[in-house]
Amino acid sequence: MKDKKKVLLLGPAHPFRGGIADTQNYLAQNLKTLGHDVKVFTFTTQYPELLFPGKTQFSDEKGPDQLKIKRKIHSFNPLNWLKVARSINRLKPDYVIFRYWTPFLAPCWYFIARGIHKTIKKIGLVDNWIPHETKFWDKSLTRIFSSQMDAFASLSTAVGDQISSNEPQLPVWKGFHPISDHLPQAITQEKARKALGWPQNKKIVLFFGLIRKYKGLDLLIEAFSKTPLNRSDVILAIVGETYEPQHKYTELIQKHKLSERVICDFNYANTQKATHAFCAADVIAQTYISATQSGVTPLAYHFKTPLLVSDLPGLNTPILEDQTGMITEIESLKIAENLNKILSDDRLSEFQPFFQKVGKKYSWKSFGQSLMSFMAQL
Repeated sequence: MKDKKKVLLLGPAHPFRGGIADTQNYLAQNLKTLGHDVKVFTFTTQYPELLFPGKTQFSDEKGPDQLKIKRKIHSFNPLNWLKVARSINRLKPDYVIFRYWTPFLAPCWYFIARGIHKTIKKIGLVDNWIPHETKFWDKSLTRIFSSQMDAFASLSTAVGDQISSNEPQLPVWKGFHPISDHLPQAITQEKARKALGWPQNKKIVLFFGLIRKYKGLDLLIEAFSKTPLNRSDVILAIVGETYEPQHKYTELIQKHKLSERVICDFNYANTQKATHAFCAADVIAQTYISATQSGVTPLAYHFKTPLLVSDLPGLNTPILEDQTGMITEIESLKIAENLNKILSDDRLSEFQPFFQKVGKKYSWKSFGQSLMSFMAQL
């Protein structure tokens, strides 16, 4: 390949779990498929156990095929950072892509980037520029990180716009969140519900993913107590590990007398469970209070399940452009009203033709080609 490049990705990857780790794996695989020399450095230690709110940081699934993933980075041990920089310099990559989603990583990325030869281009691939749950030191830490970058890339226009407004002197590629081409094929709703033990004869709304305050699950639960949902037999299925006290949600369900209409599975969903959940649902609800993008959206696109999303920049953009769902105000009564509208049989069937058109638009191949073209101009 004439323009073959050496690319090193830094950030979470297998054996770490989660959406960011998964997309890091997919990006590496895709760039490799495009003919580039790709390596991945992931963490020996990502978060201190005392600060990690979940049950485990690690995946129990098989690692991605034909990827060179090395566990080399200790996120909060400064003695490690110089060693990592030296390792990078020995590899002599053309580009190093720093995955950035939390200011917690800013010191680690800053010192590693600072130790890398100036001939190596450093790109920040940003999931969140402004954290969902902000602290007073966030801006300062992000500024420290950005001081060492040559350019930025994002997975949504909304995040790209935030970066551009704060770092106008640096190039920013405003990308999109691709649909994975490594996911299982969809199965029938009947088969998926049977596997999960969910009712066959009722409409089901799915809330999927890690449960954190900014995702507005409390608003969604409250919506089921509002007219017209309170007079229906629609089921709410919650599938995801909670990063908050679980009782916050179980007590809210009991308060609104919804125990018979809410399915709670407060466990991390692996690929098989995610496939079953998305195929079993009639609608995916993303009633987030704040967001600039979501990895749930491309999952819904892959399994062709319509979405109801909050009216937030980034979250609403694909829905507006692709006509793959509805947008709602961030208020429980409006959520109830809009869920009632989208769950009508006529409305649900309207979205299916549009899902057929989005595959190429959001492919990893398109993402990888565009990202490499952007970096080639630096």
